[in-house]
Amino acid sequence: MSASDNARVNVRDNGQPIHVLAVSKLSPLYAAQLQPAYTVHDRLHETDPAAFAAIAPQIRAIAASGESKVPAALLAQLPALELVSVMGVGYDGVDVAAAKAQGAVVTHTPNVLNDDVADLAIGLMLCAARQLPQADRHVRDGTWAASGPMPLARKMSGARLGIVGMGRIGQAIAQRAAAFGMAIAYTARSAKAGIAHRYVPSVVALAAESDFLVLITPGGAGTRKLVNAEVLAALGKGRGEGILVNVARGSVVDEAALIDALEQGVIAGAGLDVFENEPHVPERLRQLSHVVLAPHIGSATHSTRQAMADLAFGNLREHFAGRALLSPVPECQ
Repeated sequence: MSASDNARVNVRDNGQPIHVLAVSKLSPLYAAQLQPAYTVHDRLHETDPAAFAAIAPQIRAIAASGESKVPAALLAQLPALELVSVMGVGYDGVDVAAAKAQGAVVTHTPNVLNDDVADLAIGLMLCAARQLPQADRHVRDGTWAASGPMPLARKMSGARLGIVGMGRIGQAIAQRAAAFGMAIAYTARSAKAGIAHRYVPSVVALAAESDFLVLITPGGAGTRKLVNAEVLAALGKGRGEGILVNVARGSVVDEAALIDALEQGVIAGAGLDVFENEPHVPERLRQLSHVVLAPHIGSATHSTRQAMADLAFGNLREHFAGRALLSPVPECQ
């Protein structure tokens, strides 16, 4: 959509501009589409509470990222709110029930990031099993020439993979893992129709039979610290086995229990793209050599972030044009 087209979107209801509150630092790809089309108040609720209080009754939409916090207390200050458009598949920071109670709809950007997140999950599995970051350092710092080969690593092909969460991204991970000849099982709230892989009813049971345990379940209260010391002990099998990979939310893992398990050799290693208190990662975790750490880059490619921004903006555009939303969250469908 051109800038002139965006400008036309900005005129509705007797020519009055549409006010949008950006509740966090937005991707430039999203912000670049918002700013010509709407009157955007960038984190005004945090930077100038008095000015925010004055404009709050006119705010009709919230623009958010997948990590944004949109609590009931903020929503209550926005009586004209109609839409919360999240650029991200996760929206656990948004109080959807509170938004619905005051007549607002929440949207997100599913599906467009499936491939990137699934690719990263496989990449973290390979890196953690074959110790690729450590191998890179082994060459760069001269250890190979000075001390000889690295210790032997772990094989990934043919291993047993447990997937926690079997939505579209979980299915994309399974599809990729099948090419490695992996034996795949999964757990979720219930067995999924049309999924050929074996369903296991509990995370503990799945961990006990897995060599790799990949987390791709939604965040939120229902999955908080789902992977705890008991799950990690099951993954380790009393022999220091098992690799945990998290491309879901940091809240899904009891991070303190994970650090203990890694330090004590309960499990063999981990590949982590998300953390409990991003971007702050505990020093103890950063010091562990058998852990691969990534700075929440699951969807971080140019094409996917552009597709996410387009979809997030498209939800706003369609709503204010009086058309059907492109991707409301399940609770709002």
